[in-house]
Amino acid sequence: MPIEIESPEQLGYGSIACNLAESSVSDAIYDDLGIDLGKLVLCYGDHLGKPELRELIASESEHIKAEDILLTAGAAAALFIVSTSLLEKTDHLVVMSPNYATNIETPKAIGCEVSYLELEFEQGFRPDLQKLRSLIRPNTKLISITCPHNPTGVMLTQTELEKIIQIAEEYNIWLLIDETYRDLSFGRKLPMGASLSEKVISVSSVSKAYGLPGIRLGWLITRSKALQQLFLAAKEQIFLCNSVVDEEIAWRFLLKKESFLPAIRAHVQVNFSLLENWISSTPELEWIKPEGGVVCFPRIISGSGIDINKFYISLNQKYSTYAGPGHWFETSRRYMRLGFGWPKKKEFEQGLKNISLALSESHTSE
Repeated sequence: MPIEIESPEQLGYGSIACNLAESSVSDAIYDDLGIDLGKLVLCYGDHLGKPELRELIASESEHIKAEDILLTAGAAAALFIVSTSLLEKTDHLVVMSPNYATNIETPKAIGCEVSYLELEFEQGFRPDLQKLRSLIRPNTKLISITCPHNPTGVMLTQTELEKIIQIAEEYNIWLLIDETYRDLSFGRKLPMGASLSEKVISVSSVSKAYGLPGIRLGWLITRSKALQQLFLAAKEQIFLCNSVVDEEIAWRFLLKKESFLPAIRAHVQVNFSLLENWISSTPELEWIKPEGGVVCFPRIISGSGIDINKFYISLNQKYSTYAGPGHWFETSRRYMRLGFGWPKKKEFEQGLKNISLALSESHTSE
């Protein structure tokens, strides 16, 4: 997938006036965190990860212990470890689609068979659990889902989550749940998936919901001792241990997480309200309203007379505005992922106006 080479950080932030392509909240500034690392020893860290940080993450659930947690270099590394440790060419994977590239491209590179649990716009991007069951084969090793979902922002209900876990247990299949946006659920926050079953592997990070992507700190959680040993061995082969600087910053931030989250949620809500009003007044677009996270996946209405290529050229080149085109997720470019958590209010407002202008200039009749 081309998402990484077309990402804003690769294109250069200085060349983008309005960045609506980001899938995280606004980046935190180190000075604002009130963290002093002056006496930190720059040693090799615990291979599982900083014990105090693992204890802190585990404290969210009575069913999770520190030893169930492996700290990684972001959620991307956790996803890579899971795929490369569990999957072989003879295995089969069922993955929710559309999805983040790592959840699809790494299994493809391994050579295992991949089936897609397609989320359809017409079904509100809700997973068809009967379809999920029909995709399972004798060699299915792993089911991979995200919740809240990237790029649609749709959430599973607790009942749906429990039914998916029940399917995994029934067929003795591992279930990977990318829970990166769990703290930014608009309604009731779901429990950590790994706390509900030993067949579940939870993955998360401090990047998307907390605005700390620059420290590259994520984790995976499994209550299976054998699996945890396997994942630790993989981590040690790839990068041995995490940066103690990254772990220290993440630990101190998460100690005060509840003092940071209200401002993050308030900013997200302001932009989300702007987004709702804009979508309702933009006749060329339709969407499924997100239920969590900071992204949504609207699409240009079929038959609206929009030249899709002309639209993106105008948006990018004339207005220096970026959204995540559908081909990032191996779907139609009629779709675009809009991130409403990263831009400041003024930039977000201008970005939405620029999308409207690009749409109005891209009608095939013009």
